[in-house]
Amino acid sequence: MNIYQDDIKVKTESRVTYDNITDQVKKIVSASKIKNGICLVQTSHTTCSVLFEEFVHDKDYNGDEYLQVDLNNILDKIVPRELSENTNYRYPGPKHVQFLADLAKENPNYPNDPGTILNGDAHVRGSMFGGNQTFAIKDGEMLTGSVGYIYFVDWDQNRDRNRVCHVLVMGE
Repeated sequence: MNIYQDDIKVKTESRVTYDNITDQVKKIVSASKIKNGICLVQTSHTTCSVLFEEFVHDKDYNGDEYLQVDLNNILDKIVPRELSENTNYRYPGPKHVQFLADLAKENPNYPNDPGTILNGDAHVRGSMFGGNQTFAIKDGEMLTGSVGYIYFVDWDQNRDRNRVCHVLVMGE
């Protein structure tokens, strides 16, 4: 059994972003030299997901594929954005706000802006869709079909971010 790991860096914007990472994942699978096995694509960010979806050629004026726009429109109805602390979301509570303030003191790269933690909607969406996808590899190719693409989704709309997507390939 062989294991190969690499990361994909993703820069996201202060809106829901879908980054097509299919080609990067395929390059990692190829570099692994693993012919038969599995490929795990995972985020460790709790407000992000890895989705496997059909590539759609049509895009709106923001550059979002129509299927992504449709998904966002549905999600906005069932998981509305948390725009202030006076919404139906209980997150973040006072203990968590204090934890994050303490974290910002320890880590200068962590923002100490209370507005950035009003993202309960992003956490709910991340939980709904999950943080990973697993793909079978046969004869050195991921079995994703002819229209299946891999998207790294950042549901957090509060600020631009530098994110990391982990890829683990294992097999023979």
